[in-house]
Amino acid sequence: MKLLEFEAKDILKVRGVPVPPNGGVIKKTVQLTAALKRAGQAPWVLKAQVLAGGRGKAGGIKLAKTPKEAKEFAKVMLGMDLATHQTHGQAIKVRELLIEGGVKIERELYFSVVLDRKAAAPTIIASAQGGMEIESLAVEHPESVIRMSVDPNVGLRDFAARRLAFALDVPMDRVGEFCRVAKVLVQSFIELDCSLLEINPLILTPKGVMALDAKIIIDDSALFRHPELAKTADHEASALEVEAKKADISYVGLDGSIGCMVNGAGLAMGTMDTIALAGGSPANFLDVGGGADEERVTRALKIILKDKKVRAILINIFGGIVKCDMIASGVVAALRKIKLQVPLVVRLQGTNVEKGQEILAKSGIPIIQADDLWTAAQKAVEAVK
Repeated sequence: MKLLEFEAKDILKVRGVPVPPNGGVIKKTVQLTAALKRAGQAPWVLKAQVLAGGRGKAGGIKLAKTPKEAKEFAKVMLGMDLATHQTHGQAIKVRELLIEGGVKIERELYFSVVLDRKAAAPTIIASAQGGMEIESLAVEHPESVIRMSVDPNVGLRDFAARRLAFALDVPMDRVGEFCRVAKVLVQSFIELDCSLLEINPLILTPKGVMALDAKIIIDDSALFRHPELAKTADHEASALEVEAKKADISYVGLDGSIGCMVNGAGLAMGTMDTIALAGGSPANFLDVGGGADEERVTRALKIILKDKKVRAILINIFGGIVKCDMIASGVVAALRKIKLQVPLVVRLQGTNVEKGQEILAKSGIPIIQADDLWTAAQKAVEAVK
C-alpha cells in the first residue's frame, strides 16, 4: 500500500518527526482560505497529492507568497493532468492539494530506509545532498550515497546514528536532533512493516531537523497487523481491484484483451506469459485461490466481464485440493448465472480431469476446451481475432 504524502506525514508527526505547518488537504478552491489560515503566515506551499515523484519539475508543487497567488495556483492545479518521469507517459489527475506553511531551509539531505532482501535487513540509504536531483546524483556520483544495514531486532543504535550524522556532515549542534529523527524513522519502518520509507528532502532548519516530504509504502501482506492502516484507501487500485479485494480475490487490471482466471499465483503468472508468447495480451492477473467453487468462480467472472477491454476469457485451473469435476461443476453453475458475451476457453488439469471435461462438454454452454496451456492460449488469442 502506497500512502500519499499527507498520510505519511500524519503518521510520522505522531511518532515525533517534525513536519512543516499543516494547513490540511483541499479538494476545492473554496477550502483554500481556511487552509492558508491553518498553515500560518506566508509563504505557503501547494503540493499535488499524487503517487509519483518529480512533482516539482512537472508543476505539482508551487510556492505562493500571497493569498491571491495561492488561489491562482490552486485553480490551475486542482484537476490538472500531472505527468512526471515516474508516470511512464501517463498523466495522473490531481484531485487533492496539501497546503503547508513555508519553512527556512539551511540544507537538504536525503534519507530513506528500504528492505534489502540480500542482506535480509532494513538498510538506510542517505546522502548529504537531497532534493529533486537525487536520482541523477546517485548515477553521476554514487560515492556520495551512504548505505547502512540495520538489525531489525534493535533498530538504529546511537553510535550508528552518530556515525551516519558525521558521514553526512551534519553540523555538531544538529547531530543530537538528527540522530533522534533518524532513529524514529528507522523504527517506524520496522514497526509499520514498510518496504520503503523515504524522506526527500530531510532538511536542516534554524530550529532543527524536519521532513519536508515523505513517502511510505507498506507491505500489503502485513496489513492485518495494522487495522488502522488497512482502512486507508488504496489510491492506486481501480474500482474492479477494490471490488476484488472485498471478495478476497487477488486481481490486478492490465491493458490486454484476454481475461484470465487461474488458481495459484505462480500458475497465473505462467498463464499470462504463455498468452503473451502466443501473440496475445492478458487483461488481468486473477488468482481465484485454491477453493475455486461456484461462488468464487461467479464473482471472478463478474469482475472480469466488467472490464470492457476483455474480448475473450481463459480459465486455467489445476485440480488438486479441489478436484477437476467439482471445479467444472462450479464453472458451469456460474455460467448459468452470467450472460457470457465473449468466447470462453477452459483448460483443466489434475485429479478427475476427464470427469471435469465431460461436465463442461455436456453443459450445453459454448465452451472451448483445451488439454494443455499452450493450446488454450492459442485458442484464446484466435478467439480475440
